Parts: sequence; structure tokens; C-alpha cells
Amino acid sequence: MKKLLVLCIIPAALSAAAVSAQDYREGGTVRVAITRNPYGAAPAIMAEGLPERLMEMGCRIERNETFVLSDEELEYRGWARDALTGRRMAGLISAYGKNQLLTIALLNNCADLPGILAGLQNMGPGSGKPTYHLAARVPHRVGLVYFDAHADINTPETTLSGMYGGMDVALAAGLFNRGNRLIHGLDPPLPPAYIVLGDVRDTDPRETELINRLHIRILSTADIRGRSDNVRAQMDRLSSLTDLIYIHVDMDVLAPEEVRGHGLTAPDGPTSRELAACIEWIFTWPKAAAIGIASTPYGERDPEHISRRAAIRLIEGAVRGVRNRR
Repeated sequence: MKKLLVLCIIPAALSAAAVSAQDYREGGTVRVAITRNPYGAAPAIMAEGLPERLMEMGCRIERNETFVLSDEELEYRGWARDALTGRRMAGLISAYGKNQLLTIALLNNCADLPGILAGLQNMGPGSGKPTYHLAARVPHRVGLVYFDAHADINTPETTLSGMYGGMDVALAAGLFNRGNRLIHGLDPPLPPAYIVLGDVRDTDPRETELINRLHIRILSTADIRGRSDNVRAQMDRLSSLTDLIYIHVDMDVLAPEEVRGHGLTAPDGPTSRELAACIEWIFTWPKAAAIGIASTPYGERDPEHISRRAAIRLIEGAVRGVRNRR
């Protein structure tokens, strides 16, 4: 029996699509989309001057969108409402083009995470040619850099507090509550290799065991402050594994004096200026596609507007990073 040598020739256009990344720039302008959860700090951050600051930095805000849950959806509570909210945010984000707009997500809390990931996972191709993933009807591979004083990778079996807000990374990774994840639209879940935890410094004992067992990478406070080789290594690694990278910030990751109104602060966090400088560097990687800001104190919990200004500072870092891409 003769054996045939089969050569697989990959068209140049397909090869280019496989390694394509995000630019978001048009001349000197950065094209952005703002996606807002109306049930949190988003109105306060907008009123603090976020749109004006973005325009001062040379951004063009092409989408500025929010939603309102229906009366039927509002009848749900807890986990169920979080999933419906996440599905609404996912629907807004998935309509953006993958290579078209830098996504800025103003979130309520970290329970919004699966919806943001679902939106990025199912993004359209934008104005250019379809990517090889969409052509094959396969969702984008999304990497996650998760800045939070807490790992939020507890499950009902590992948690001490029972807080659902401490389980969103676990849900996104497919470790529990498959039904809720699918309501968000996140399918498949994120493999542990796609997740980097940033500045985690308050975890439950069994949660720590889970992190170690899954071999999830971590950036330390020193890595953030020094913009260390570990930051570079993790961004290079995620860029090689995924199509898009989402940068998530729970504001409790910051030094407590900048988030006094947050109920879950932890000592020894970076300042907003230190974290913004690290985020700026992270967004020079072309696959960094979106930044989300969660759990920002506002109103009476932020009487001097320190936390709201810190949130804007972090977003400014992301924009500067995009502008500095080569």
C-alpha cells in the first residue's frame, strides 16, 4: 500500500488572521466603547468626567451604552439576577468588532465578570475580514488578568464566608454553577492557564489550595509596583495562548486610603498611580482588549471623590498603553 505525503498549505490571509491583534487606533485617535452597568458606580464615574477626559486624551467614543432590566428580570434576586445582568452586558459587548473598539466596562461588582468575558468571547469581526475563529464558529479565546485583593476563586465547597462575590472567577473557570455560566453566555469556561491573579493578598485556606492545585499564575504587589519581568512573562504567555485579554480591576486591590468606602479592603495594596502605570504597560500588548472597573465606592461612601478619580486614572492608563503600541 502506497503512503501519500499530504502537504497542508495555510493561506497567508488565514495565517495573518490567526495572529491578528487589536489596534483600536485611527490616526492619532483611540476608538473606544463604554459599556455601563447602571446598577453601580457607572453614573458617578461618568459624572466625574470620564467622557471629557477620554476626549482630552484623543479618544473618540463610538459607543456609550447601558441597559435596564425588564420588570420580569427584576423579579429575580441574587445569583439569578446577576446572570441576567451579565447576559445584558455580554450582548452589548459582543456587538462590537474584535479589531474595532477598545472596551471600557463600568461594572457594579465582580459578579459582572462572566458577562464581560462572554461578550468578548463572542465578539463580532468588526469592519475587517472575519477572524479564523468566527469563520469556524468557535468563540474567541479570552485571557484574564484579575486585579483584586481577593482571588474570588472560591466555590461553595471552599468558601468561609459564603459570599457569591468571592466565586466569580471560579464560575468563569467552570468550577461550579454551570447553569448560571451558560445564562451569562460564557461557553466554554476559561481554562486555568488563561487566568492571572493580580495582587491577591487575602484568600481563604482552601481557596489557596485550589489556586495551587490549578497552577494559576499570580502577580504580586512588588510585580505591579516594579513592572517586573513576571508581568512581561505573563502577558507574553497569555498573548501566545489567547485571542483577547481582559483586564479586570476590583477597586479593593488599591491601597485602603483610596477606597475607604469599600467594605473589603486589604492592607499593602498599590496606589492607583502605581497600578495605572502597570496597566499602561499591560495595554501596550496588542491583545489587551478591554478594561473593567468594579466595586468603586461612590456617593456617601466616597465623599471626597477619591475613589472615582482613582477609577478614571486606571482607565487613563489603559488608553495611554494603547496609544503607545508600536
